[in-house]
Amino acid sequence: MGTSLEHVMVVGGTLKEWDSVRESEWHELARRLGAAAGGAGARWVTLRPYGPEPGGETDGGPVRWQLGTDDNRCTVIVDSSADGRTAFAVAAASVPAGRIVDERAIAGALYAPADIEPDLIIIVGPHNRLPPSLVWELAYGELVYVDLPSFTELTDADLIAAIDTFNGRNRRFGGI
Repeated sequence: MGTSLEHVMVVGGTLKEWDSVRESEWHELARRLGAAAGGAGARWVTLRPYGPEPGGETDGGPVRWQLGTDDNRCTVIVDSSADGRTAFAVAAASVPAGRIVDERAIAGALYAPADIEPDLIIIVGPHNRLPPSLVWELAYGELVYVDLPSFTELTDADLIAAIDTFNGRNRRFGGI
């Protein structure tokens, strides 16, 4: 029943928690998760916060950086978009003049440099809430929740277990 996995999105932590992570820890987290996802066949991993602090300000738009894994099989994108509505509005506004604002154009702006929407969205947090950083992604991505106290505690084994769960699902995209 396996499915093709190309893009994994990991959602966890607030912007305040993200700010407390040292740069070296970011690089190590990105390296580990990218290597694990790349080993499972993914070409892209996007890291995004769960949302802003409760009652706090939202982000001012995405700040992105990327790095390749040691084997260059998977590229990791760190995207600080904490409010999915803002991210969607910024993506729509970034579509070049004269181009039709359609699903493909929005997805291209939301996930660049990735060339595909996330197949799997791993949410680090409670299974009974949807992150405010996700709006568009909920249409086609498969959600797998991992209940951990912090997104920085997500291990390679957690990521592989989520991928195994994803691979065991029969994706029908709204079919019955």
